[in-house]
Amino acid sequence: MHKDSHSKDKKKQTIPQRRAESPEIEKRFIDNGQDGKYNDIEIEEDQEVVEDNIVKKLRKKLADCQKERKEYLDGWQRAKADFINAKQAFGKEKKEYIVFAKENLLQEILPVLDSFDLAFANKEAWEKVDKNWRLGVEYIYSQLVTVLKNNDCAPIDSLEKKFNPAEHDCIEIIKTDNKEESDHIAEIVQKGYSYHGKVVRPSKVKVFSYEKIK
Repeated sequence: MHKDSHSKDKKKQTIPQRRAESPEIEKRFIDNGQDGKYNDIEIEEDQEVVEDNIVKKLRKKLADCQKERKEYLDGWQRAKADFINAKQAFGKEKKEYIVFAKENLLQEILPVLDSFDLAFANKEAWEKVDKNWRLGVEYIYSQLVTVLKNNDCAPIDSLEKKFNPAEHDCIEIIKTDNKEESDHIAEIVQKGYSYHGKVVRPSKVKVFSYEKIK
């Protein structure tokens, strides 16, 4: 008698305890008018439903977090790529600006070089100048040419080469009966110069033109 009473008390404690653990199950059964009329199997099945719902919610939350993480990562990667591109563009523009500034300076120096060339062109008159003074001027000229060369500026080598409209400006045609000389440079009137491989001033030249002798 005492044993049966103890067993009933234990069973009565089991249901409220599980109700407390699963308030959603308890509420649903109360709303259906089934309070106290469900057994352990029903409680376990509905407990699994609740747990499944919790797992689904957690999975959805995890998926949302992963999606948000990917969006942040993609945004950071795009920002990083934009920064690198902007930095490279700035570096390129800086180099171009430096080259442009030097090119302008070169354009102002070229007339000075032309003056030296004109002085040296008349060899007979140049040889009559005092030797020490002449050597001093030639040394200054060589220094200037070296500075330009170190900055990737050089005269265009044109003499006896074939006429190239990208490098030469023809100011006179000289007739020749030598067919092999045709379209070749006969004389350089004014030196042309290139800077970083770009022609900043074409050479002014005279060009041979073949004409058959009758």
